[in-house]
Amino acid sequence: MSNNSVPKDAAIYVAGHGGLVGSAILRQLEANGFSNVLTATRQDVDLRMQAEVNQWFQTNHPDYVYLVAGTVGGIMANSTRPAEFLYDNLMIHGTVIEASRQVEVKKLLYLGSSCIYPRHATQPIREDALLTGPLEPTNEGYALAKIAGIKLCGAYRRQYGCDFISAMPTNLYGPGDNFDLTASHVIPALMRKFHEAKLANEPEVSIWGTGSAMREFLHVDDLAAACLFLMDGYSEELHVNVGTGEDLSIRSLAEAIRTVVYPEAILVFDSSKPDGMPRKVLDVGLLHSLGWKHQIEFLEGLESTYRWFIDHQDSARGLD
Repeated sequence: MSNNSVPKDAAIYVAGHGGLVGSAILRQLEANGFSNVLTATRQDVDLRMQAEVNQWFQTNHPDYVYLVAGTVGGIMANSTRPAEFLYDNLMIHGTVIEASRQVEVKKLLYLGSSCIYPRHATQPIREDALLTGPLEPTNEGYALAKIAGIKLCGAYRRQYGCDFISAMPTNLYGPGDNFDLTASHVIPALMRKFHEAKLANEPEVSIWGTGSAMREFLHVDDLAAACLFLMDGYSEELHVNVGTGEDLSIRSLAEAIRTVVYPEAILVFDSSKPDGMPRKVLDVGLLHSLGWKHQIEFLEGLESTYRWFIDHQDSARGLD
């Protein structure tokens, strides 16, 4: 583990600062005293256009880059717009990585997704499971683009000597999440269902599937802390899994959210609906060996996420 700490006054560009992960990285940078953080909206620069990205980089000359931008969505969006997910993300990753090389960025951290791993990967999933089997078909386009991003960082490291690294987060949740039921992931979706049942005084909340599927969840502020940790001290080609290494059943998840939102609710499991993959958890042995471990306990994280939802209901529910 090298230790080349990022100077507090270094120019740091967060690509994708408006999203769940990007906004958490901004919070983490501010909390750690970084004073020269650069951002750009989609109106400022279209990250799919190499010429626009080159011009922005040549004007602003960032020293460090967090590449967390991308076109994202749930199963429905991924399966109905596969070309868009593949094209947009290939271009965004390619343009930013190439522009970073051109202006000689000191270091770039690229963020992938656990969907890069084969559908039937051995659990817990180790970093070396990449490209050992077929992907989950419903988000293949997004996964292929993410895999290309990892390989691009490795290729630039080997050919040009660029210090470009990659990290792979598990399922994320936290402040800034998407609570729109047509596009949200399981924690915000369940949180909103319990909340609306409480408001309507409905005694029961229906949960998809049997509740037996196992999932791992990481608070987005923990991910942001891990990203700063890796930016300071990791400089290898192999991507690093970022998670808790702990999983729980969807039933246990629903019970935890019930505790936070609506303790009186009765859970009803709809076994006619799919469970999805039986288990999905990352092996985080490499990250732990480097000296980093998650800090935010699950119930505490759920409580802070619910408070954020209460304070931002209109925008969080896709009503803005």
